[in-house]
Amino acid sequence: MTALDPATAAAITGGWHGDPFAVLGPHKRTSGWEITAFVPGAERLWVVTAKTEVEAQPYPGQPGLFTHPMPRKLDYRLRAEGHGNTWEFDDPFRFGPVLGELDEYLLGEGTHRRLWQVLGAHLIRHEGVDGVHFAVWAPNAERVSVVGDFNIWDGRRHPMRRRGPTGVWEIFVPGLGEGATYKYEIKGPGGSLLPLKADPVGFGSEHPPANASVVRAITGAWQDDGWMQTRAAAQTIDAPISIYEVHLGSWRRAEGNRRLSYLELAEHLVTYAADMGFTHIECLPVSEYPFDGSWGYQPVGLFAPTIRHGTPTEFSAFVDAAHRRGLGVILDWVPGHFPTDAHGLGRFDGTALYEHQDPREGFHQDWSTLIYNYGRVEVKNYLVANALYWLEEYHIDGLRVDAVASMLYRDYSREAGEWIPNRDGGRENYEAIDVLRSVNTISYGEVAGIMMVAEESTAFPGVSRPVDHGGLGFGFKWNMGWMNDTLSYMGKDPVHRKYHHHQMTFSLAYAWTENFILPISHDEVVHGKGSML
Repeated sequence: MTALDPATAAAITGGWHGDPFAVLGPHKRTSGWEITAFVPGAERLWVVTAKTEVEAQPYPGQPGLFTHPMPRKLDYRLRAEGHGNTWEFDDPFRFGPVLGELDEYLLGEGTHRRLWQVLGAHLIRHEGVDGVHFAVWAPNAERVSVVGDFNIWDGRRHPMRRRGPTGVWEIFVPGLGEGATYKYEIKGPGGSLLPLKADPVGFGSEHPPANASVVRAITGAWQDDGWMQTRAAAQTIDAPISIYEVHLGSWRRAEGNRRLSYLELAEHLVTYAADMGFTHIECLPVSEYPFDGSWGYQPVGLFAPTIRHGTPTEFSAFVDAAHRRGLGVILDWVPGHFPTDAHGLGRFDGTALYEHQDPREGFHQDWSTLIYNYGRVEVKNYLVANALYWLEEYHIDGLRVDAVASMLYRDYSREAGEWIPNRDGGRENYEAIDVLRSVNTISYGEVAGIMMVAEESTAFPGVSRPVDHGGLGFGFKWNMGWMNDTLSYMGKDPVHRKYHHHQMTFSLAYAWTENFILPISHDEVVHGKGSML
């Protein structure tokens, strides 16, 4: 006689039970152990151990739900039969948790610097079986399931285990491998079913316009030890640095107007930049983004190199090729905002989780995007860990942080009454400043020889001053004033330039207030501004 009550059975088969691991799988009972399994589509089910094969009993009135008593706990597999088909598989609910107590503690505290090692999708061997471990942060969800082709996108098949007050959900899916597509099916507060969500810490994505996450291994056959050991000297404030800023998707096209792959860029772009005498390649954002027509400044997958040019392993090969030619690689990094696409971070668990609830703090009017809630420790952790991820896993030599000014000021591009002052009544965004300082302090502290660059267009003091001296902690700052003055001067008819020489000399008045990089930005050739020549 099963111990499973009808209400619990209905919640399992209906997909609204909030703690499925408390019901499914093997559980100790008064007289032994009992296995409970829910296999939609199964008409009969067998429990297969090393020595026995016994048919489980169907639960009355709940198709696909079965129970089976066992004298003691044993490893087992399940064999199902239904609609003329037979299939055998490991029961995901017989496996224990993967995340440890230290992971839980650091996740809850918001100090897990290598967040990507515990969240996301990881190919692992767990309790002697190969598969994929999924983990996602969704603290206000009532139920989270991982769905994909492997379970017919049915959220009842792989509901996840909630890991206490951290708000993290996890599950190990045995038998799954690299290349599997997946999303998270989330029931928010009140049981509302949300749009399927891509993985915030996913390492891969489908080709647009499809947008599911893809299980990817982060591997690289690195041969850049020589560069990594000497790059610090090539990136100091007194080193000669010449940066080639490039959008990988439009730099050059292959036959048929096809984008070049990372491997093709490793050959053609790296060779071109080296032959032209540049010291660095700076890539416009490579984090996965939804809209093909953009330059990538509205990312959805912060941990996924865009599949438009290839896999994470192939992106690693591109960086490695640059290093072997003596070129550093800088990435444009976008922690200032994210798009409202339904599969993205917006209202991820049915609440304003990554963003602010109040649009005066959480919505960017210029770009119609959402703004991170920098004051939430888990969101801060997400951004700090993402910076470290690119620097460590892909040997990136530096990050150029986009739109820093929009992060520093609460009233950025807002009229009176459209913004909320800080606790002292001012316009500075203390929480964003804290995030930037943490990103720089931790990045410089954990990864030797890197450079952190701010695209900051105001006179905010100390952008490239160390944090312990009251600064933001960047190594360099883009000199946007020099760029604007220079381009304005050169755009004038030569006969009139003698009246505007001050535009060429004014930047000398403040040239040593920051560690400036003199840029010619990609923004100067967009929105109909024309070419540089």
